[in-house]
Amino acid sequence: MQRAGRAIVLAGAGLAVAGCVTTSAPSCPPGGRERLVAELLFGRNIGDVVGVGERAFARFVDREITPRFPAGLTITDSRGQYRHADGRIVREPGKVVTIVLGDETRDLPRLAEVAAAYRRQFRQESVGVVTRRACVAF
Repeated sequence: MQRAGRAIVLAGAGLAVAGCVTTSAPSCPPGGRERLVAELLFGRNIGDVVGVGERAFARFVDREITPRFPAGLTITDSRGQYRHADGRIVREPGKVVTIVLGDETRDLPRLAEVAAAYRRQFRQESVGVVTRRACVAF
C-alpha cells in the first residue's frame, strides 16, 4: 500500500512539474509584440571609489550606446554587488540600461560592443548583459 501511495504522489508531482513547462512563445496582449529585451549592468567604481560620475556616464551613453540603439533606452540607477576576481565582495553604485532590441541579429553584437567599450574606457572587470523575451507595446 505504501508503494502504491508513493507512486501516485510521484506521478502527480511529475504531472505538476510538466504543467509548468512552456514551449511556445508568450501570448502578448493586443498591441504588444514579442521582443528580446536587454539589460546592461554597469558598475561605477574604479578601484574602491566611484570613478564613473554622472557626466562621464552620460557622455558614454551619448558616444557608445545611443548611436548603436537610436530608437531609445531607459537608464535606472542601481546598487549592486559581485564577487571580484580576487574573491572579495564589491558593493557599488551602478546603472542599468534597458533596451528593447529591434533586430536580434544586428543588435546582439552591438550589446557586446557597448560592454567592451565600457570595460576598456573605465577599466572594469565586467559588464553584465541580461536578455529575456517579453511582450512589448509602445
